[in-house]
Amino acid sequence: MATLYPGNVPSMAQTAEAAGPVIRTIQLSDLQDALKRGWDDFKAVPSHAIILCVIYPVLGLVLARVVMGYSVLPLLFPLAAGFALIGPFAALGLYELSSRRERHEEASAWDAMEVLRSPSFGAMLGLGALLLALFVTWVATAQAIYVAAFGYEGASGISDFLTRVLTSRQGWWLIVVGCGTGFLFALAALCISAVSFPLMLDRHAGAFEAMVTSLRVVAKNPVPMAAWGLIVAVLLALGTIPAFLGLAVVVPVLGHATWHLYRKVIAADPGARPVPPPPHRARKPAADFPANLFPWRNRTDA
Repeated sequence: MATLYPGNVPSMAQTAEAAGPVIRTIQLSDLQDALKRGWDDFKAVPSHAIILCVIYPVLGLVLARVVMGYSVLPLLFPLAAGFALIGPFAALGLYELSSRRERHEEASAWDAMEVLRSPSFGAMLGLGALLLALFVTWVATAQAIYVAAFGYEGASGISDFLTRVLTSRQGWWLIVVGCGTGFLFALAALCISAVSFPLMLDRHAGAFEAMVTSLRVVAKNPVPMAAWGLIVAVLLALGTIPAFLGLAVVVPVLGHATWHLYRKVIAADPGARPVPPPPHRARKPAADFPANLFPWRNRTDA
């Protein structure tokens, strides 16, 4: 309940609460720590992360096959790069796993599905649909850029495509314009989703509030967040190299790390209960078994 001064004037605490979550200033070292914690989460629950993210390499292989089959090789790179646009939504289950480990709770694959019961799941779907629309628009834009450079004639194979792109003036124009346009799409996705989904999961915020908070985070920490976007892009690119299979590791690590980045940049909710430490369990010697398992140990010779 807000504190009122004489004259029914709201206190600064109420004003701060109405303005949204408190945003901290972070450093580049915080990004490194978030990645380290994300890696620790992945090592702690690797099977869960792989189960959740198996769709990424499978989808990547399917997309690669479709691209090869229909001779639309120019779309292979835009499709792979587009993972960065929809990744924040696809990592919802990973945020839940990191949250449970943070609370010292057991985490399992089924626990990741608890995100479906979140009061803000509808808002998450809405923002996820927005990111999907951004992804589709990016792919269509990339196709239009290629047509503007080379027309509608498709490449006959990978070698022909690489020759066109790397040895012609139109190809270098395609690289510069395509990468520049892709950067704008990635920037838009980063600004609206940097911490949006963890915030909705943690505090049940609405989609608009989450996007505004994410924009505030980027505005207050432009250099670290730009570095974070670069890290995400580079790791996703590396993950696509071995036939997209590397995404089975890269995506869960980035998903877990995003949760820890959210914890670093958003101040804790003052109304939330503190997380209790895990109970201390005394280590028992190997020979110290429950007596009821070996009833003859309780018998005494007459």
